[in-house]
Amino acid sequence: MTLLLFNLRGVPEDEADEVRELLTAENIDFYETSAGNWGMSMPALWLRDEADLEKARQLLSVYQQQRFLTSREDYLQLKKLNQQKTLLKAFMEQPLLYCAYLFAMALVVYVSVKLLLELGL
Repeated sequence: MTLLLFNLRGVPEDEADEVRELLTAENIDFYETSAGNWGMSMPALWLRDEADLEKARQLLSVYQQQRFLTSREDYLQLKKLNQQKTLLKAFMEQPLLYCAYLFAMALVVYVSVKLLLELGL
């Protein structure tokens, strides 16, 4: 019986690759399902053997704790150097793109409100 080990929806590609490498290095038999053409299926890593479940969960727990600490350290280092990504910095890098987004949002709100008022709701 196959068991769900790791849901890949919303997981960064580098993290998914590291988890695959970890399982392969530890000789844990698994397979992967994709989201499919329309993204409706569940992308995940599945175990083939129930006997590997406890070992795999323990490895993932240690890996995720280590990844959290590394990511947190990287964030604090960027913050210390004042290089972390902020909304203002992103806007300054691509102001036309963000202005286009704001215009599109304003247009959607305008059309929605205009239709509501015209229909008398």
